[in-house]
Amino acid sequence: MNKDIVSEHLRELLKFSAIINSSLEIEEIRKRACEAIMNLVNCEAASLLLFDEQTQELYFDVALGQKADKIKTIRLKLGQGIAGWVAEKRQAVIINDVQSDPRFFKSADEKSGFVTKTMVCLPVMIKDRLLGVIQAINKRNTVFDEYDLELLNALSSQIAVAIENARLYDELKQTFYEIVLALADTIEKRDPYTAGHTKRVMEYSVKTGIELGLEKEDLEKLQLAAILHDIGKIGIRDAILLKEEKLSDEEFKIIQNHSIYGAEILQHVRQLKDIIPGVKYHHEKFDGRGYPFGLKGKEIPIIARIIAVADTFDAMTTDRPYRKGMSREDAIEELKNKAGSQFDPEIVEAFLKVLNKYER
Repeated sequence: MNKDIVSEHLRELLKFSAIINSSLEIEEIRKRACEAIMNLVNCEAASLLLFDEQTQELYFDVALGQKADKIKTIRLKLGQGIAGWVAEKRQAVIINDVQSDPRFFKSADEKSGFVTKTMVCLPVMIKDRLLGVIQAINKRNTVFDEYDLELLNALSSQIAVAIENARLYDELKQTFYEIVLALADTIEKRDPYTAGHTKRVMEYSVKTGIELGLEKEDLEKLQLAAILHDIGKIGIRDAILLKEEKLSDEEFKIIQNHSIYGAEILQHVRQLKDIIPGVKYHHEKFDGRGYPFGLKGKEIPIIARIIAVADTFDAMTTDRPYRKGMSREDAIEELKNKAGSQFDPEIVEAFLKVLNKYER
């Protein structure tokens, strides 16, 4: 093998390894892994099949190349097809006449319209645990050889580490979300009339954010802020928070402090600094007549403007000790009437679209 070619392949391997391991988002890792395979061994298509431990199946989660969108929907049991065989035996294979191989799962080509001619397939493992299988398909202008397998074996190790890191990150994030939800639920249990309020506001908010086209990172901030928007109520005395009669003006001013209390609580957690605006400003009004600071229009962070609509709608449609909740129709009319004054009209419009989609 020409030394220059080997050096080039090593550079490519290092470059793609750095790219693959630069993200903790599993979708990005899968996509970059397939790009790396195709570039490294010069093939027409590549697939990363992940192993579902619960169902004991492999699934094409990402496939690049011709007909990729169809390829990625296929699931294989252990032992089924070449990939299933590789997963079951934990062995890599080079096959330069795929169509005549008895292990070949022809349904994959039939569903995708792609013709698989040659293939390198090898397991992706971390220690002794199977994470998935990678495939390089149809070497351009020649056939696969042992050198291709060596390159992909080195890449497979990097892919395995990246997938495992992403999995651990997801588990940690999920644990964090569960702790946050438990905290919100504990606060909510102080007031039996708000049961389910936090979850509903969170769902309304996230769906509205999706309708507005928010990026994934902003949706995550929105979700956490919606869960914790009332955390400051932990600093409000029960005599006021649980009062069954209408609050006096003085008591209402005390209740208003919960958004400030919430921000003060969250500022001690560095990872939550980006969600503080949603908690602190969700009672601001679009016309500047809200609290605690009288912010106006787009001065109010978008996550706070979204939570304001979701929170108000749920409050209006929920029974309280001193009043019965509005009907869905009346609450919708109230949102429309207050669009431009209390609420951002664009967000009200998106929220109403969400209601039509999910609550018919």
